[in-house]
Amino acid sequence: MELSRPRCRLWRELVLLAGLLACGIRQASGQIYISPDSLIGFKGFRTILILENATKDAQEYSWHRGANDTVDNMIVSYKPPSNSWQMGPMSSGRENVTKIGDLVIRRCALNDTGNYTVRVDTGNGSQTATGWLDIQEAEGKPGIWANASSLVEDMDAVAAICHTNATTVKWYVDYTLVSSNDRMTISPDLKTLIIHRVSRYDRTLHCEIESIPEIFQRSEIISLTVAYGPDNVQLSSSPIISKGVLSAKIGSQVMMECSATSKPSPKYQWIHSGSLLSFSEANVTLPSLAWEQMGRYRCIVGNPVTQLTMYREFQIQPPREYSSPPLPVVNSGFYISGAKVVWLIVFIVLGSVYLCGILIYALISHFSTRCLLPWVEGGFLRVYDVDMEVHLEEQP
Repeated sequence: MELSRPRCRLWRELVLLAGLLACGIRQASGQIYISPDSLIGFKGFRTILILENATKDAQEYSWHRGANDTVDNMIVSYKPPSNSWQMGPMSSGRENVTKIGDLVIRRCALNDTGNYTVRVDTGNGSQTATGWLDIQEAEGKPGIWANASSLVEDMDAVAAICHTNATTVKWYVDYTLVSSNDRMTISPDLKTLIIHRVSRYDRTLHCEIESIPEIFQRSEIISLTVAYGPDNVQLSSSPIISKGVLSAKIGSQVMMECSATSKPSPKYQWIHSGSLLSFSEANVTLPSLAWEQMGRYRCIVGNPVTQLTMYREFQIQPPREYSSPPLPVVNSGFYISGAKVVWLIVFIVLGSVYLCGILIYALISHFSTRCLLPWVEGGFLRVYDVDMEVHLEEQP
């Protein structure tokens, strides 16, 4: 990472105020100077000492280590007319001069702290300026801690703490910058993040600090394992299931597959007409469908971590022309069609009604005759239909 132009902070205000006053005087008089804002650097980062108020017709820019501009303490120089650079005895190989006269120091070290002097040669003479560069230790990467890494979606919460002295802290969930909302809370000091209900998309956590202006340092990445599901349970088959019904002929092959979105991978169970089958895979194949394999099937999908279970059901039945098992064939020489059977039943019913009528009439006639021929003491009464006369005869 590189640091080009660090911004002023509160703890530098007094130094910068004095520098700016001096710079204002130099600028008014046309004197070159090193920008005070560039005289603070950080270990391991790039620092640029910015030359201000330099003329455009400069013949040479030379930078020196120390408070004077001798040849022995020269670091590097640049000559614009010939577009050439020259390294001096104080060069470490990390320094260079830009075409506008700024000194660039890469990968600053603590021992780079000290005075730096720049000399600008023009056709009419030369000017010099000196500044004190302060290289400071940058705060290291922040630490991070979380109270859990294996969680269940919408059930568990996770809290993370960013260990740092920096005051500017940012939180990232799955590499996305987050802020407080209805699902997560960031503490007022920005160092604690609480996710109240974790989601399957909360895969990583990390914090980031800005201890150096415009330079960000990131903590280690914490990986979260979030269990979820099963959901989106789907059934597929051959032949295709339509409106919960799979139509297949006896002897045909039937393939069934149950799928779901789940982490970890779900467990599968199959139930046929209330009986648990021995299949424990997502795919089931019936190579030759039999009548006893018809009926209702249920695929049960379970997640052993979330303790959630879902299922889907469907019915296997034959096509309409095979709605019931075929009757056994009986060889016989006598055959009656359906229409004849109906007429036969009608004749049998009418004949039975006629016979019952005759029987009832005979019974009524019999009992009626006996009532008209009562026995009389010493003889019997006879009725003659011819002359309707009644005669009393004695028994012999």
